[in-house]
Amino acid sequence: MTTMMSNRYHNILRQLALMAVTLAAVLPAVGANRETRTVSVSDQRKAEYLFVEAQNEKSHDRQDACFDLLRRAHEIDPTNSTVAFYLGYSLMVMDNTTRELCERGLGLMKQHFEEAPEDLYETTFYSDANLQLGHPDEALRAVKVLNEANPNRLELQARLAEAYYRTGDYANSNATYDSIVALHGKSLQVTNKKITNYLAMNDSTGAINEMRSLVATAPRNAMYNVTLSSLMQYLGQTDSALVYLDRAHEYEPNNAYVYLARAQYYATRGDSLAYDREVYTALTSSGLEIDDKLGLLVNYIRERLANADTTQRVNNLFTTLLEQHPHESKIRDLYSEYLVARQDYKGAAEQLGYSLDLNPTDASGWRNLMLINIMDKNFPAAISAAQRALEYNPDNLDLYSYIAPAYYEMKEYDKALATYDKALNLVDSADVEVRSNLVGGKGDVYFDMRDTVAAFAAYDEALAIYPGNASIMNNYAYFLTLSGRDLDKAERMAAMAVKEEPKNVNYLDTYAWVFFVKGDYSMALMYIKAAYDNSDEKSVELYEHYGDILFKSGDPDQALEMWQKALELDPDNEVLQRKVASKTYIEK
Repeated sequence: MTTMMSNRYHNILRQLALMAVTLAAVLPAVGANRETRTVSVSDQRKAEYLFVEAQNEKSHDRQDACFDLLRRAHEIDPTNSTVAFYLGYSLMVMDNTTRELCERGLGLMKQHFEEAPEDLYETTFYSDANLQLGHPDEALRAVKVLNEANPNRLELQARLAEAYYRTGDYANSNATYDSIVALHGKSLQVTNKKITNYLAMNDSTGAINEMRSLVATAPRNAMYNVTLSSLMQYLGQTDSALVYLDRAHEYEPNNAYVYLARAQYYATRGDSLAYDREVYTALTSSGLEIDDKLGLLVNYIRERLANADTTQRVNNLFTTLLEQHPHESKIRDLYSEYLVARQDYKGAAEQLGYSLDLNPTDASGWRNLMLINIMDKNFPAAISAAQRALEYNPDNLDLYSYIAPAYYEMKEYDKALATYDKALNLVDSADVEVRSNLVGGKGDVYFDMRDTVAAFAAYDEALAIYPGNASIMNNYAYFLTLSGRDLDKAERMAAMAVKEEPKNVNYLDTYAWVFFVKGDYSMALMYIKAAYDNSDEKSVELYEHYGDILFKSGDPDQALEMWQKALELDPDNEVLQRKVASKTYIEK
């Protein structure tokens, strides 16, 4: 059920938009008046005082006050490049910044760079900001200045190499990395950067030689061999790639990341059996970090589901993982999702329950537990989970929206109505769709209570709130049809619902049933067939309606087939039992 933004949220958005416009208006153009305006000594001191106050506000995390003071200081003394820099910095890091404001901020920071290019912190940030905004040439100019002033400083050399790379000067980028290696030795990180440059220059030989030179420093390092293997795969040398993977496995047979690399290799080769073997080994090892396991596990499970794997392999895998990580709720959560996909709702609820024992404040987890129990038709358990969730989110509208239907399914109508009323007290008056759905929910309850007057009044109220509510129109039409009332109105509303969602199985079924009750069997047959064709999972009601319509359309054999399918899903249904036994249509 969707929820529209509140008026308060719209007001916040308007305020932010106005702030952006205001900032653009109040900030002078970059460098304005710097050469033509003379600033008095008094104004210079006033600006410096405001700057100190701004820094004090920033230290107390009062960003708005800090920005306001910086803006005022810059207005008083636009020649103070330090003030300009930090005002520009504030523009770039503020939550609601825009590309235009970032460029304005960059211009303000440039003022300081031109006056004090060797200031380490300010120029470093100025260079990084230029890279982020897509100005690599200016970033390179700035970081060159710092490297000249601070030779052999690792973090500055790394920035220089990156700036060369971003300008497309791959040769100078690699030359800078060579300087880093000369001072600090080889590393996988620097080697990978150099390989990226070689590949950008279409120099595959240089890339391979670079990686081999790193491997030569530690031939038995598994990850060096894995990285060389990945490079070989990228360059299409698959046989050589496998050689280095096998070496990595030989040197470190218990390294889970080697198994992971082998799995990826076999995946690219289309060898599903070898892939499965390597992934399973990696997942059950103790050497793989939990986040890596979870990422790999998601893909592995997706493949098992896609292949309709009905073995116990995944369950056994989860058992092993939970033995290794008994207090890791993320594994329980993922296990629960897998079991839901397998339609093992009881097992899914059990695993999620364990997860919530570990993390009882997870309100979204309680909500998921409630939904799983609803899918399992265990409505008391669903309500219990929702009540626990409400302990952490007492005003959560969605929870009430699920609790009320659960009470309805349990035929606890008074509680269902009371819950709908609670939800209506919480919902914003502007959320017309949500209000309409809640009032319509009360209509469903009243109809089940056989109070058709209250039910139809509720549906009328729901449609008055939101006339385009297709689900309410569908329910209203169906219940009018069941009551034998105003079938023309039922037909109009069913038609509008189908127009809104022409492939909605429930809407098509209702439309067909309206025609059936009106005796228009040809139209009924057309729409029930459309409902059947669009349904991925057939319901008892769909099978039964299709059978009834087929029988009245002169096809008793197919009708019997549909009734039998319905009876298989609902073997205790006495009406279906009589239809199948007598092979004829029976009024309900």
